[in-house]
Amino acid sequence: MSNKIEFYFKKPEDSPGYLLGQLTMLWQRKLKRVLDPLDLTHTQFALLCALAWLSRESDKVTQVDVANQSNTDKMMVSKVLRTLEDKNFITRHEHPTDTRAKTIMLTPDGEKVLQKAIICVETADLYFFKELGTDLTSFNSKMAALIKQHTKEV
Repeated sequence: MSNKIEFYFKKPEDSPGYLLGQLTMLWQRKLKRVLDPLDLTHTQFALLCALAWLSRESDKVTQVDVANQSNTDKMMVSKVLRTLEDKNFITRHEHPTDTRAKTIMLTPDGEKVLQKAIICVETADLYFFKELGTDLTSFNSKMAALIKQHTKEV
């Protein structure tokens, strides 16, 4: 076996995927530190946020809606929503027109913990990304464009 593996990028720091992976792991560690005291994982927080955003437009938000909004696997969303229901952060009820679906709503406890979590996460984000300064808007725009492009491929 040859020790001569060829890479397109000359060093890891030249690879956007490598850098994104490293940055993501550091960011997730930071969020874990701020969400742990609230008894939330990052995934639980993301799904609560998706539910809150969707609930602004409709009172008939479903599990599929939350999965689509958050670009997450439907089965994983089901498991996480069950955990959030056990924590009394959400309720699930029969959908009025779709017998296969359940509507999901934040509980008052869910609203309280989500509001606290949003403050913690947004503060952590501002600190974490402060190096970008005024380039943050452009950075966000480029990430959103990549998400939009690759969401179509899935």
